[in-house]
Amino acid sequence: MNGTKHFLNLLALAFISNIGAVSAARAQQNTKSLSLSQAITATLTNNSNIQLAKLDGNIAMANYRQTEAIFLPQADLSYTAMSTNNPLSAFGFKLQQRSITQNDFNPALLNHPSATADYMAQLELKQPLLNIDMLYMRKGAEMQTEVYRYKTQRTKEYMTFETTKSFLQLQLAYQAEKVLAEASHTATLVYTFTDNHFKQGLIQKSDLLNAQVHVTAVESNLAKARSSIRNASDYLSLLMGQPAGTIYFINDEPKPTLPATDSTQKVFANRSDFMAMQKAIEASGMMIKSSQMSYLPKLNAFGNFQYNDNRLTGFGANAYLIGIQLSWNIFNGNKTKHVIATQKLERDKLIVQLAQQKDQSQLELHKAYRDLSEARFEMAQDQVAIEQAAEALRILQNRYQQGLVNTTDVLTADTQLSQLKFSLAQAQFTANVTSAYIQLLTATTIQ
Repeated sequence: MNGTKHFLNLLALAFISNIGAVSAARAQQNTKSLSLSQAITATLTNNSNIQLAKLDGNIAMANYRQTEAIFLPQADLSYTAMSTNNPLSAFGFKLQQRSITQNDFNPALLNHPSATADYMAQLELKQPLLNIDMLYMRKGAEMQTEVYRYKTQRTKEYMTFETTKSFLQLQLAYQAEKVLAEASHTATLVYTFTDNHFKQGLIQKSDLLNAQVHVTAVESNLAKARSSIRNASDYLSLLMGQPAGTIYFINDEPKPTLPATDSTQKVFANRSDFMAMQKAIEASGMMIKSSQMSYLPKLNAFGNFQYNDNRLTGFGANAYLIGIQLSWNIFNGNKTKHVIATQKLERDKLIVQLAQQKDQSQLELHKAYRDLSEARFEMAQDQVAIEQAAEALRILQNRYQQGLVNTTDVLTADTQLSQLKFSLAQAQFTANVTSAYIQLLTATTIQ
């Protein structure tokens, strides 16, 4: 029984690591047919991570559109009511209202005016003319929209891989269920035969107990396999943006063509995540240029038109003021200098991160090809071993019926065959997932 326990432990660990196990009754759940292409299409349409990436892109576009202010005028309309007995302000109110009389020059009134009211309606206009720093800032904001466009594409690529992996996990769970169902059928036959011979006094009770333990263990793991199918289905529902509770059953899908194990293959420089970081570097360059251009003068136009009256609803006197302002910030305490230095360091950090990310991806690609080669070798070995184990089990079953071997030998052989079948399914799963990961690593940008 050591072989039986060893296999059951391996099987349980495999399910925990790949899918997870909780007790559930699949028969009580809704079922639905699902293909890999349908799963990927649903994920690309409804997945929340992709929706969030698109929202980030929309935010970046909204920020870019804010920079249209460097070309468009600004207009402010206001209405102000004021009252004062301040000599200077009171005289100024009357001047703005064009209501000065000879009596207003009386020194007593000039020095001690009564409360004077002024109601002013004013329209202020500002028109940017030449702000070189803002032009480069606008270019940087535009590049940020490109950053998020590439990030959205990479999110789609990753979620496609994650959906493929989860679909393959579901497929593995069904294969494990099939292996365990076959093992359960064989274990039941062995137990029935053993029970009949025990009742006839032909075998010992220990053989019957071993058969009972084997049946119980196989049925327990079969229940776990069925729970794993539900867990895998729930995770697929999450990826596809669907409510949990549906159990997906899959038809026999054609086996994917595995890529050649080409160790010289390299990751592409125009992969979407690389391009996102490259655009971020270029955007940083634009921000540096913007800060450098802030040393240059700025040219802007301004103007206002106003009505002044001593009545609330009056528009008696009007006036306007227009002009052009050339401003030049000659020195701001070296603030701009240090801002530029910080921006350059941040850009250099992005450059190093991009190079590191490319090296890491190349390393992962080489490892993926090695893993694929190992999985292929294991599949070939398991296929041969399954044929040999099946023949060995058949021979032992025949000899067991003749009383030439004990129950433990048959159970061990049955466990070995089940273990090899699951090992083949696991190797196929590993090969398929690795193939999908290679596609993720070697993806190219869609322009």
